[in-house]
Amino acid sequence: MRCSWKSMVLLALASIAIQYTAIRTFSANPLNLLCSVGLAPTDHAVNCSLGQLTPVGRKALGGCDEAPSPTSASPSFSLPAYNSSRRTHILILATTRSGSSFVGQLFNQFPFHSRFEPLYHVQLALLPRLGQSWNPAERRVMMGAARDLLRSLFHCHLDGLEGYIQPRPARPGTPPTSRSLCLPPVCEGECVRRCGPLSLSVAAEACRAKRHAAIKTVRIPQISDLRALLEDPKLNLKVVQLVRDPRGILASRIETFRDTYRLWRHWRATGRRPHNLDLGQINTVCEDFLHSVSTSLAKPPWLKGRYMLLRYEDLARFPLQKARELYSFLGLVLHPGVEDWITNNTRGSNSAANAENWRVKLSFDMVAYTQTACQPLLGLLGYKAVFHPRELRNLSHSLVEDRTFPPVV
Repeated sequence: MRCSWKSMVLLALASIAIQYTAIRTFSANPLNLLCSVGLAPTDHAVNCSLGQLTPVGRKALGGCDEAPSPTSASPSFSLPAYNSSRRTHILILATTRSGSSFVGQLFNQFPFHSRFEPLYHVQLALLPRLGQSWNPAERRVMMGAARDLLRSLFHCHLDGLEGYIQPRPARPGTPPTSRSLCLPPVCEGECVRRCGPLSLSVAAEACRAKRHAAIKTVRIPQISDLRALLEDPKLNLKVVQLVRDPRGILASRIETFRDTYRLWRHWRATGRRPHNLDLGQINTVCEDFLHSVSTSLAKPPWLKGRYMLLRYEDLARFPLQKARELYSFLGLVLHPGVEDWITNNTRGSNSAANAENWRVKLSFDMVAYTQTACQPLLGLLGYKAVFHPRELRNLSHSLVEDRTFPPVV
């Protein structure tokens, strides 16, 4: 039985209407992506069988009982019409307790538009189990959302971030982690002292006014996760990867994240390794670092001119020299005011010694295990292993080899 041309037209229109409705539904509920891979977090009350958030779930995401529109409640990643090809976009890629806070503040002294840890809100919304590692499906969800949000923020489309903030702000606004957002004309008078939430439109204008934008994150595991952004000609993205001796990272995390690393503290206090110790906490750090460093040493075309490796220990020992090298890689001139800030913030603190103070905080057994787990990485980055407790405690001999890590060209 042949269909008339009128029937064919009606079928086509019906198909378009169904697809449009599906797209609107998905856009209005960004967590539905978790349902499709079976990862919906129970504490967000996501009704996967209905393909939408329950009222409790919407409230947890800061939404209302009615389905929010894509432009108001869910992240939007369309790019603005203005030409940003002249801007330099910088991503500081690090891991927790690797010295990224100092590097972030170093960039904040320059007239950048800077944002620190915007992906925190993405992880909290999609994968709220902060203390656990991700399985492959979780990682795909997180990295896909992270890349989209980073691209959006680099193009000053800031409302993409607000869609992830929980609870959703009563008034459109953004927490000003950038120093440029705490200065006139964006912020004046009492605002300069307190610098509370700002209008997204005003913040976006301040972002567009800057020739450079920098974002710091500790939630991108490997450099390969950023390949799509590095190959985007509209972004002009450069990545500075900050690495640190994994033994130093471990010691710092034990002191900072006392609950998460309580079994490591028990090991250090008693000399006995708990049978249920989560060794993956340090193994993952070394595996991710090793993958990224190995990738950079292979010099793939998508990294050429766009990637620089920076050891935290080098920055601690030679702060001015490394800051100049860093700014040179980015095509910037280190302003005297920034040099003064570096001098004032490293003078008298003996930062070089602090970079290796983990040697008096970890037991030899803990160091020996970490060295075994991270042996390939230690050799690649120029960190020396120790084989006796006396060697560990002898701070007169540095365990950091003199190495140079030029940008990938």
